[in-house]
Amino acid sequence: MEQVKAQSQKRRKFWNEERKEAFSGYLYISPFFILFAVFGLFPILFSFYLGFHKWNGLGEMEYVGLQNFKWILTDPIFWKSLSNTLIMWVLGTLPQILVGIVLAYALNSAIIKMKGLFRVSIFMPYVTSTVAVAIVFGVMFNSQEFGLMNVILGWFGMDPMSWSTSEWGVKVAISAMVFWRWVGYNTIIYLAGLQGIPKELYEASVIDGASVRQKIQFITIPMLRPIIILTVFTSTIGALQLFTEPLIYIGRSYREEGITVVLYLYREAFANLAFGPASATAIILFIIIIVLSSINVFITNRIGR
Repeated sequence: MEQVKAQSQKRRKFWNEERKEAFSGYLYISPFFILFAVFGLFPILFSFYLGFHKWNGLGEMEYVGLQNFKWILTDPIFWKSLSNTLIMWVLGTLPQILVGIVLAYALNSAIIKMKGLFRVSIFMPYVTSTVAVAIVFGVMFNSQEFGLMNVILGWFGMDPMSWSTSEWGVKVAISAMVFWRWVGYNTIIYLAGLQGIPKELYEASVIDGASVRQKIQFITIPMLRPIIILTVFTSTIGALQLFTEPLIYIGRSYREEGITVVLYLYREAFANLAFGPASATAIILFIIIIVLSSINVFITNRIGR
């Protein structure tokens, strides 16, 4: 009897008010961690595991070591997809960062009127459906003579271009979609950064006789440096994961002119049912993203210094 009472007192002592509150708090935040473990952490770990196995999605897995990586790295289509991704990153991502800074500076100046309308208008492409964007741009970049871009080329005396099959036509069309969709998003981020810069700095520079170029070079760019690093970092990751735009534009033909690394990964997994090489591609892409993001952050860290 005494032993039972001692155990009961010990249990009540363990579940004191402090422990109950802590347990209640963990219960409140547990849904996020459970969902992250199921839909975030598990697919990542399983992908790493699959990268070393041969599997068609239904049968038994077979351990093949580094064979998937060797096969991927000797496949010319993979290198073609990597070069396409990097070219589209240069054509579509870098301009949107530079143009975004210029647009944000203009929207933050006192010259522009109806700023609210312009800010909403420039952000609209970001909330537009990617599928709708790809369809509209597919019409604009139609390979026929009556396509909008071919009509514009005709005004300058140039021959119509096959935008959906030529080597550079596909890349330019997809890069234009990426630029149009994301330039407004980066502009709004830069605008938020600009509005955080103290006006006293600009007023002091005016008293010192600074020109517009000097204000941008010595005040705006250095103060925006953390924002620029953020946008470069996120844009690099987004560009290397480019998938929806090329998939809708070139369709399931997976043409070499427009295939990206993620589209190559998708083709291996869901068209060829080769989940091992697809996972190996994801691991290689993960390493490439880390390397390129580190280089970009290293370079942008020196902007304005």
